Amino acid sequence: MSHGSEGRPFRLIPVVDLRRGQVVRARAGERDAYAPIDTPLARGSKPADVARGLLDAVGRDLLYVADLDAIMEGRAPDAASLEAVARACPGVTLWVDAGFSDFCEVERFTRLGLGRPVIGSESQRDAGLVRALGNRAVLSLDSRGDERLGPDALHEDAEIWPEDVIVMTLARVGTGAGPDLSGISRAVAAGQGRRIYAAGGVRGPEDVARLSAAGAAGALVASAIHDGRLR
Repeated sequence: MSHGSEGRPFRLIPVVDLRRGQVVRARAGERDAYAPIDTPLARGSKPADVARGLLDAVGRDLLYVADLDAIMEGRAPDAASLEAVARACPGVTLWVDAGFSDFCEVERFTRLGLGRPVIGSESQRDAGLVRALGNRAVLSLDSRGDERLGPDALHEDAEIWPEDVIVMTLARVGTGAGPDLSGISRAVAAGQGRRIYAAGGVRGPEDVARLSAAGAAGALVASAIHDGRLR
């Protein structure tokens, strides 16, 4: 198993992208064009089946779920799909990004007991929610190309980061373009011991090794697992 700069095991975190109650294949952050997934890991695109297939493929106990309807349209989280995933994957922790932008939304979600909220910078108006939640949540620092999404303070002031931070490079998602190693290195340096996770572009074991060498604590991966490049 690979280890990061502080000797921690490198965590491979499978990703499920939900749209209209199905799992979709993400590509380059162009969410309107995401189509229901076709994967050898499951029959069909039901969230519970795909989640179980991903976790079985890589033997992990943590799953990241992006609820794209909630992120794009401001809907409430898809509790039915999340509950189905939780039932199918007992003992697995869910990290859930459902476009949370205020404290009450997070409180309602937390009461469901369906996972740990992920606070995406793209959904924030300011740094208040991240400050208020602290380590109860995961922070996702979102970017598309060279554009940082959301408030500059979230990207620049590492003092307000929780202990788990995702560097989400949307333009690289599902493209096989390779991870943003320079962005990860900057976040690792700024984070001063916080766990930094890469998301977007991971192609296989070589990228995992490079990210681990750069100090990343882990990586969010979907396509490379579905395609058999990471098992």
